Amino acid sequence: MEISLTEKQIMVNIARNSIFRRFDSTIEKLEPDTDEFPILNEKVGVFVTLTIESELRGCIGYILSEKPLYLTLADAAVEAAFSDPRFPALKRYDMNIIDIEISVLSRPFPLNSYDEIEVGKHGLIVTEGNRRGLLLPQVPVEHNLSREQFLSALCRKAGIYSEYWREKKLKLDAFTADVFSENELEIE
Repeated sequence: MEISLTEKQIMVNIARNSIFRRFDSTIEKLEPDTDEFPILNEKVGVFVTLTIESELRGCIGYILSEKPLYLTLADAAVEAAFSDPRFPALKRYDMNIIDIEISVLSRPFPLNSYDEIEVGKHGLIVTEGNRRGLLLPQVPVEHNLSREQFLSALCRKAGIYSEYWREKKLKLDAFTADVFSENELEIE
């Protein structure tokens, strides 16, 4: 899926607006022109990652969605800001220092072998019994992880023994993502 610079700017504005509206309900909700930008009506997964000074501050998303992208994005942004259990809720003053990163996901597809994993290209989802974990494709790049380290981190994320992937062929699904942040874009 090709996402234009304008569409990326619109998505970042939607995410920031959705978070800011929690602090000021008089701010009008952004309603994008989905006729001009039909990608915003696509029913795809999306994750929103919030950072402050390059440190993670919240990350929530949806692998798949039955809602249009712009609505799923708004929900993920609010959840990342206020409901990520690893962090306290964002404060209004944080709005001046947060950076918003958006990952628009492809549909997940099964992997038959660990050899199919392309670090930096594939995000991974592991399902083992009732446990599931997901890591975005940028995670192993940001942390300089090898394929094996990526699999270990994924197992930990799912609450599975980190080397479990060596003992058993895990049920893995992969996805790709178009990843962009407002720091990389010129937001009007």
